[in-house]
Amino acid sequence: MEMGKPNRRKRSTGGTENGAGIAGTTGDPDCGRKQKLADIHRALISDPVDIQALRRAAATRGGLLNNEMRRKVWPKLLNINVFDLPHRPGRNGREKHTDFQQVVLDVKRSMKRFPKGMPAAERDALQEQLIDIILEVLKRNSQLHYYQGYHDVAVTLLLVVGERMAMAMLEKLSNHHLRDFMDTTMDSTKHILNYLMPILEQVDAELHDFMTRAEVGTIFALSWLITWFGHVLSEFKHTLRLYDFFLASHPLMPIYLAATIVLHREQEVKQTECDMAMVHHLLAHIPEDLPFELLIGRAQGLFDCFPPPLLAKQAALQSRNSLSISSFQAFQLSTLHQRPDSVLQRLTRTRSSASCRHDVRAVAGDDGELWRQGNRIVKVAVWGLSATLGAAVFAVAQTAMDWGPEAFLQLF
Repeated sequence: MEMGKPNRRKRSTGGTENGAGIAGTTGDPDCGRKQKLADIHRALISDPVDIQALRRAAATRGGLLNNEMRRKVWPKLLNINVFDLPHRPGRNGREKHTDFQQVVLDVKRSMKRFPKGMPAAERDALQEQLIDIILEVLKRNSQLHYYQGYHDVAVTLLLVVGERMAMAMLEKLSNHHLRDFMDTTMDSTKHILNYLMPILEQVDAELHDFMTRAEVGTIFALSWLITWFGHVLSEFKHTLRLYDFFLASHPLMPIYLAATIVLHREQEVKQTECDMAMVHHLLAHIPEDLPFELLIGRAQGLFDCFPPPLLAKQAALQSRNSLSISSFQAFQLSTLHQRPDSVLQRLTRTRSSASCRHDVRAVAGDDGELWRQGNRIVKVAVWGLSATLGAAVFAVAQTAMDWGPEAFLQLF
């Protein structure tokens, strides 16, 4: 495929269409769902874990199906040991953190991200946990810098996997998939956004030219990218479906999905007045009824047809400027040799038992040494006490002899 000049006609991206059932099956949806759950379970208990099968399950139609599966699969996609999670963060001194005030403001404004009907007390408790998680990750990683929208990623994780796992996942994502957004400047974020227009140019040159004339730029997609669409989607189920997809994919996949959404709305865009404000307003608001399964399949097709290195070459983009991109291959390789949870649990118990035996021996050894030291101390004390008592007795006896020798001698 020639990358020098794009074809001026629309091009098919080879994405998966919406007609297939779950995981590509046809027929009874319940049958396909049960088969997919069985496939996920089989991948999880394989030794090593079949991470490629889990990635396929997360990316294909229906994703991971439910939150129970997400709690099992999401950690594996990020190479996190569920039996070695960070402790719950403490709250002492958190007000002193540089980003404390901004984090609190953003979290307090995130009420719409919590399920409707959730009791206020429960929501307040989760918001406090959210603040704790964010500040703890930032405190543990001084190279990371908070950005507005980071809390949208954190709250999605918290609502699915709970506090400790959310903290572990957020830390891993912050050092890999989200790393470019956490620099001191937005230069790396702009670099990722700059992939959007070259994708459009390859697929629909007319749409690309229209948007170029309108000078709309790519800022309309900023919140999509940095929150993994969590900030702009009202249906939590759609957010979860996209997180399944992104966790199993290349860090640039959100920008490919952004391009897919723009391409899906091609007619709306072209019928809009060719004006920056008008086009930006249209694109910044994502419709509620987008066919996400169809769009996910097409985004994967775009990625396969126009992978980041080809786009970088065509658009004079330097992928080496992206920490997320440059570290992704090593990150992927690190996930391939994970043990199933049953084995990890057994290993954890073995280590704990060994640690306990070592502690017991250490305590016993310390106690023995203390007993030996104690014996010496007791002996010295007894000798000292005996000498003291002996002197005292002698003094009393001498005094008694002085004032009543007869009476004293009658005692013996």
